Amino acid sequence: MSIEEMVLDPYQAGCPTRRILDRIGDRWTVLVVGALGPGPARFSALLRHVEGISQKMLTQTLRALERDGLLTRRAYPEVPVRVEYQLTDAGRSLLAPLKALETWSIDHFTQVHHAQTMFDRRDS
Repeated sequence: MSIEEMVLDPYQAGCPTRRILDRIGDRWTVLVVGALGPGPARFSALLRHVEGISQKMLTQTLRALERDGLLTRRAYPEVPVRVEYQLTDAGRSLLAPLKALETWSIDHFTQVHHAQTMFDRRDS
């Protein structure tokens, strides 16, 4: 069966779209894609922008996003080598839904925090 013939249903256990959902649902992916929204960036700029991410995790996230076709890596023939990362069209298409999730998390933080506090009190 070719890819075009596949019936994709993420609610089915074997559906390959679950791997894509795992990628775009990862917090580091969300933050790195958001950081690349304004335009190309170098590794060090991303490391500064996405506070708390380790060099290893940023490297893994960038490689996975490149493999999935969500960003491109461009190395310039300079000394020292300059490398920039930029979202592809597919990566840019994620900006609006990810921005909506970011906005939702800010708008509902107090409500969620209150619910967590109440739950923790009830269960302790």
